[in-house]
Amino acid sequence: MGFDGVVLQIALKGITPETGNGLVSLQAADNTFPSADPVLITAQAGEDWDSFVAYCVERDLAGIECLSGIPGFVGGTPVQNVGAYGQEVSETIVSVRCLDRSTGDVAELTNADCCFSYRTSIFNSNMRDRFIVLSVTYQLKKGGEPKIVYKDLISIFGGTTPSLIETRAAVLRIRRAKSMVIDADDPNSRSAGSFFKNPIVKKEKIAEISAKKSIGSVPYYIVDEHLVKVPAAWLIENAGFQKGFSKGRAGLSTKHALAIVNLGGATAANILDLMTELQLKVKNDFDIELKPEPIFIGF
Repeated sequence: MGFDGVVLQIALKGITPETGNGLVSLQAADNTFPSADPVLITAQAGEDWDSFVAYCVERDLAGIECLSGIPGFVGGTPVQNVGAYGQEVSETIVSVRCLDRSTGDVAELTNADCCFSYRTSIFNSNMRDRFIVLSVTYQLKKGGEPKIVYKDLISIFGGTTPSLIETRAAVLRIRRAKSMVIDADDPNSRSAGSFFKNPIVKKEKIAEISAKKSIGSVPYYIVDEHLVKVPAAWLIENAGFQKGFSKGRAGLSTKHALAIVNLGGATAANILDLMTELQLKVKNDFDIELKPEPIFIGF
């Protein structure tokens, strides 16, 4: 295992907002935007993602507030179609500026060109090795309402409409309670976040699982009239792996069964061994395949 090659760190910085009236100066005394709907805002690939979310929320730009606290850089967000708490970047991405490694040219890909779907795009599927993301342009809404569709957020706000700042704060509290923010003092945060995608299955699968396992209600989220999404964490726990389960130097977070944690000195092989055990047990118990979210390089 390992990667015998060159690794590039994209360090491009800069945030450029634009409205129908042209570029908006970032040097405005009050740091506000003209009342305009929509606002296009381009962030370079090397910008810290959570700092960018905070920048937008502080300026009352709606569209990515539920994606607060996710570690990484702007350039990574279109790759996986990053999403959380009922929101995905594909809802706001207008275009992605890339270096096309096959030609050496710079390409401007539209939202449609990226072929976004759940945790998927051309960047991590059929064209995985072709493009290097340079910048991303998002279309946000000045003065827009936050997206409150996730059950925990609905529970917190009880039918009221919070501000974007209040929504961001709530998301960060939820993530922190699950050790899903980087914290040097929290051993549960030594993970790659949610390790598996939530499987999308046919609706009939829910009744099949309930009958087979005699476990009553099975949680799910409606995707469309035929498909539903089952929480991967629920499948893992009901396959017998509780929070805090360990296998050698790798284990599950004590706060979230979907996070595989380095317990200290874990190798890539240790992580993969635990991953495989979880996948095999869930497949055997539910006939559902757990697909990992992280991208594996050098395996």
